[in-house]
Amino acid sequence: MADRLQKIIAQAGLASRREAEKMISEGRVSVNGAIIVEQGMKVDPFKDHIKVDGKRIKRELRKVYILLNKPKHYITSRSDPEGRSTVMDLVSDVKERISPVGRLDYETEGLLLLTNDGDLANGLMHPKNEVEKIYWAKVRGHMPDATLLKVARGGISLPTGKTAPCKIRSLHHTRENGWVELKLHEGKKREIRRVLERVGYPVVKLKRVAYAFLKIRGLAIGQYRHLTSHEVRKLESVVSGVPFEPSDKKKAALTRLAKKDDPKKKANSRTTRQRKRS
Repeated sequence: MADRLQKIIAQAGLASRREAEKMISEGRVSVNGAIIVEQGMKVDPFKDHIKVDGKRIKRELRKVYILLNKPKHYITSRSDPEGRSTVMDLVSDVKERISPVGRLDYETEGLLLLTNDGDLANGLMHPKNEVEKIYWAKVRGHMPDATLLKVARGGISLPTGKTAPCKIRSLHHTRENGWVELKLHEGKKREIRRVLERVGYPVVKLKRVAYAFLKIRGLAIGQYRHLTSHEVRKLESVVSGVPFEPSDKKKAALTRLAKKDDPKKKANSRTTRQRKRS
């Protein structure tokens, strides 16, 4: 099926659609041997010979979805002109050409998705879908309720504009530092660090602990895992807005897990065992 050239490039996981448009404008894309510089051309990846930087886009592409626990001091990019380590160094054994979904800055650690599914990546990053991200920030000092409320209301002026409302709460604190949790639906470059410094509580450490329904819990720093098909379908549901319905097999497994963790059932089970002993 024919589709726009920039979309085909994005679906191949080579770039976002915007980046693909730039590639086309720069003359880095050819179709059937001819360099294409105009936007909007429709091509068929199963019939047309499409190359980006001299390399042909494969007709069939295995979709890969990675959840990485990014350490700090890694650049969220496929490469770095300054020669610094990138997140791609941590997934070097993945054969497919995957790219990060969004960014975590150099000093920030935590949950980062990587995939070669361009459509899903673009959907997750689009502001209209309001995908929730949860961060834990360690700050200097103890943030009072009045400051928490100020951050939550938004409207704080930064070089990138005024902040949007968010959810923020105090987690715990030591003698010198405090930990807060922030839930955002959008985040501009270094926004959390900038806003907390603006209100007088500089960030000492920042970690993303959740992305949509995905959690970083149980994954060691610098390690990654592949998403399950169930998780991928849920992410697709987040983007499409269509309610997610798990398979019958998955429903049965979730039901068994819920029953196993039911405190009332556990209490009844203990009572039954005690009666049998007596």
